[in-house]
Amino acid sequence: MIRAGLFSLALLVTTTVAQTWTSCNPLNRTDCPLNTALGNKNYTIEFTKDMMNSQIWNTTAGKVGYGDNGAEFTISKRGESPTVQTNFYIMFGQVEVIMRAATGTGIISSVVLQSEDLDEVDWEWMGGNTTHVETNYFGKGNTTSFDRAIYYPVVNPQDIWHNYTVDWTAEKIDWYIDGNVVRTLKYGDANKGHNFPQTPCNVRLGIWPGGDPSQPNGTIEWAGGLTDYENAPYTMYVQSVRISDAGNATQYKYGDTSGSYQSIQSLQ
Repeated sequence: MIRAGLFSLALLVTTTVAQTWTSCNPLNRTDCPLNTALGNKNYTIEFTKDMMNSQIWNTTAGKVGYGDNGAEFTISKRGESPTVQTNFYIMFGQVEVIMRAATGTGIISSVVLQSEDLDEVDWEWMGGNTTHVETNYFGKGNTTSFDRAIYYPVVNPQDIWHNYTVDWTAEKIDWYIDGNVVRTLKYGDANKGHNFPQTPCNVRLGIWPGGDPSQPNGTIEWAGGLTDYENAPYTMYVQSVRISDAGNATQYKYGDTSGSYQSIQSLQ
């Protein structure tokens, strides 16, 4: 594994820029909408057979295609960054994605769990890195340091299908590659729990040009260099997604502005 702390600070600029946003942050307001829960269900979709349903998925940028390899997130020219997110949230649970990352220097493929108060659990692949995948997390949008990213070996993620799974509980988060645990984050190890992701998250899939000339120099360096649009298109393929919700609820409600999992109310 490679810890982000081994790189210069310029390489540690925030990574999931294209997908990390919130329309109402419950840390700052008490009137945010309730989060629709997946509940005690197990949602599975195989994109080689089915397309995304707008009742389940919200396309927040661009469009998603479909082919023999499943869902296709493609950057064919500058300005594109196809991204989707679930309309439901989970309060602890599992997210399993079988996929192939996009090729292309400066192209970032990503799978993100994110809450409205900006708790975040990430997988990210750089198109020019054929040997590693990045795991990362943030708590409550805290970007005061960028020492949380750890890179793990994976065999040619752009050409070989791999199973990437996150198992998320109140005590810890495990990241799995092809059924093997590569990283464990315990609650107390994330700034004594304060930065541990612990609020209802939706699931976001997408691709974005971290190497676009408009990005800060640090982001471009982190992404592996400038994006070469002349060699586009670059496509991330997602074969299937499985999501389970540990909560037994129809909606999740923030009980206060603390961002603590203990304040989250599970409504029936």
